[in-house]
Formats: sequence, structure tokens, C-alpha cells
Amino acid sequence: MGSRERLWAKYGDAWGWPAETMTFEADREDLERHAEEIERHETFNYALLDEGETELLGCVYIDPPDDRSAAEADAVCSWWVIDREAVGELERALDGFVPRWLEQRWGFRSVDYSP
Repeated sequence: MGSRERLWAKYGDAWGWPAETMTFEADREDLERHAEEIERHETFNYALLDEGETELLGCVYIDPPDDRSAAEADAVCSWWVIDREAVGELERALDGFVPRWLEQRWGFRSVDYSP
């Protein structure tokens, strides 16, 4: 994973992710867990792909609040992009889009933007 160090700085303490090394099987198990959570409508995860849908550019996570969340949060949301997109056009677009999308389409009034 080329963006591991930056992603660990953001998610490591909260999620223990991404692991220093991740096997194909461990990644598959992680994705299967996410799929089960999505199926149960517990969490929602969106992959950001290139136009040809051949490369993962980042992800958006929407989770229910928990005891670590800001008081009165409707949801917890975070997103990331790969290193080459960090501090670039894609990341800036997400920074503007995601909060509007969560308010206008999801109806959330208070979102905790942290892992």
C-alpha cells in the first residue's frame, strides 16, 4: 500500500489500519467484513475509482456514532485519497463535496469528521 504511512497517521490509533503488512487474504477478509456491515446498513463505504475503474484513488466512510464521537453526532465520516492525490484537486473536491452531500442527500445535521 503506497499511502500507508499517511493513512496510519490518520487511522492508526482509532482503527489500527492499515497494518504494516497486509496479505491479499487479510485484505479480502477486511473487504468482506465491510460488505457485511453495508448489507446490514450499519456502515457505508464508497470507493473512489479512476474513470476506467481500474485504480483505487481513495475511499469515503460513513459510520454510526459511538462513544468516541462528538456529542450529538448523527454520523462519523472520513475520507482519504492516495498519496499522489493528497493536497490535490481530488482531495479538495472531496473536502467540499462530502459535507454538502451528507447534509443535502443524507439529511445529517451534525457529523463527526474523524476516525
